[in-house]
Amino acid sequence: MMGLDEKLGLLPSSPGVYIMKDKEGDVIYVGKAISLKNRVRQYFQSSRSHSQKVRSMVQNIEDFEYIITDSELEALILESNLIKKYRPKYNVLLKDDKHYPYIKVTVNERYPRVILVRAIERDGGRYFGPYTSSKAVKDTIEVIRNIFPIRDCSRNLEGDFKPQRPCLHYYIGDCIAPCLGNVDEGEYNEMIDKICDFLDGKHQGLLDDLKKEMKLASNALEFEKAASIRDKIMAVEKVLESQKIIWTDDMIDRDVIAFAKGKSNIIAQTFFIRQGKLNGSEHFVLEDSFGNDMTNVAESFIKQFYAKDCYIPKEIFLDRDIEDLNIIESWLTEKRGNRVYIRVPKRGEKSRLVDMAAKNAKEAAQTMVARTKRKEERTVGACIELADYLKLDSTPYRIEGFDISNMQGVESVGSMVVFEGGEAKRSDYRRFRIKTVLGPDDYASMTEVIGRRYKRALKEIQGIELGERDKESGKFSKLPELILIDGGKGQLKAAASVLDGLGLGDIPIISLAEKNEEIYVVGESDPIVLPRNSNALHLLQRIRDEAHRFALSYHRSLRKKNTLHSSLEDIPLIGPKRRIALLREFGSIEKIKSASLEELCSVKGMNKQAANKIKEYLQ
Repeated sequence: MMGLDEKLGLLPSSPGVYIMKDKEGDVIYVGKAISLKNRVRQYFQSSRSHSQKVRSMVQNIEDFEYIITDSELEALILESNLIKKYRPKYNVLLKDDKHYPYIKVTVNERYPRVILVRAIERDGGRYFGPYTSSKAVKDTIEVIRNIFPIRDCSRNLEGDFKPQRPCLHYYIGDCIAPCLGNVDEGEYNEMIDKICDFLDGKHQGLLDDLKKEMKLASNALEFEKAASIRDKIMAVEKVLESQKIIWTDDMIDRDVIAFAKGKSNIIAQTFFIRQGKLNGSEHFVLEDSFGNDMTNVAESFIKQFYAKDCYIPKEIFLDRDIEDLNIIESWLTEKRGNRVYIRVPKRGEKSRLVDMAAKNAKEAAQTMVARTKRKEERTVGACIELADYLKLDSTPYRIEGFDISNMQGVESVGSMVVFEGGEAKRSDYRRFRIKTVLGPDDYASMTEVIGRRYKRALKEIQGIELGERDKESGKFSKLPELILIDGGKGQLKAAASVLDGLGLGDIPIISLAEKNEEIYVVGESDPIVLPRNSNALHLLQRIRDEAHRFALSYHRSLRKKNTLHSSLEDIPLIGPKRRIALLREFGSIEKIKSASLEELCSVKGMNKQAANKIKEYLQ
């Protein structure tokens, strides 16, 4: 295999993309360069001028690859695609992969529709947005359909189509039914033009037309019709109220973007301005664990955000300059189909708009820091606090909680839930159907569950042959730093004795009793009572409640299944195969009971005689 020095000597001076890898072969950084030779070599020169991120990255580079491109623009596009594919740890990464809703007018179709979509395609349709709220899009589409009786079905009406039977929308007056084949295309397209004008912000004409119609209806004493038009006017005005007018000098579509640093993340605040109105605003989170330069952050956001199939406005306002402004403008221009400008306003209304975005970004960053702090206090902080209260030698990272659930000893089950770092790890949850205990004996049931769980762990650790499924998972081999039992001294004693017998008595084990929320510890006569407002107590309560919920849900599912089977078992002519088929088809006795004779006969393996028996028995 060729060494790094040798590969560095063979680098070309061409533009392209370089891909850094660690010793495991994972991609840890993707970058672009006008000259691959000059750019890549810089990483392996004197580290004095390198940032913390670069020094850390270089220490982990075991290999690199590069791809030559014909131009810097091609390199930029390829870099964006590779970052999206590999999500390298040393790149600034956009965490939010949201697909915003757009309103699409399918002018590429005969008799166009107005629909909600989440991606822009080059299909000849007209797109309006993005909107930050699906509800706002649905409300707008509903208003449009209330005013204009256009179709919303996806029937193929191209060419000389055969007239079809109209749907319910035609009969209630919501659609003029072009599927009948007698609707004038010119009149229909006039409605579509008015809809596009409305979505473009030219709403006054529509309001004027509606007000004229209302007046004519009122003068003709058609008060019901006038009231209906009045409601439509109010609906239009309500939609317009949600779009704040913030620009009156021109009607250019703009995105306004500003950035603010958090603790280990960066907030990018974006305003979507369409036709002088604020369509919506949204903040995005960028992962930045290595203190990247904010200019680099801004550039990375622009490339990752607009790499998606989203609307690209005529102008983009930023709160700072970026290094590759010209090449990014060229890339966006190519994507949009006409000229795109990236500007950094320094004065006037445009600058104040950027300042407003910056203030919102700063506030979002501060909120995120506060939220992160609160989360740390109730998770990792709670674990540290718990170790102090229980006088443990180390902070418990993995805590396993157990509970038993039954009803008078019927269908006894046990549950195991797992919390790591103070947060639930649902992939490691396990449930147990009690096999060796008859009747409502929680102590014996807990003994069985603890024994089965930790015997399996020892088998995995010792490499004893297990089933293929167990060998693949290997999750039982993880041992906790703390075990929590739901119950009092009895349940705790039963569980602790099992651990001692397995040689695992050094794992701390406690129980939490619901009465007074007392904590019992092995070897301690008096319970520990934590302050009611302590994060440690709240963590134990979350684990205990989650174990109880998980056990109870399993118990209910078994009870329901058995109830279904027992009810069907008494019906003549209904054997095991038919019972299974009925349960798969209907899922419950109530649904089987309410099913028609024809529906019952349609089930695999059923006949009319058996179906009649079911109806007769369940009535």
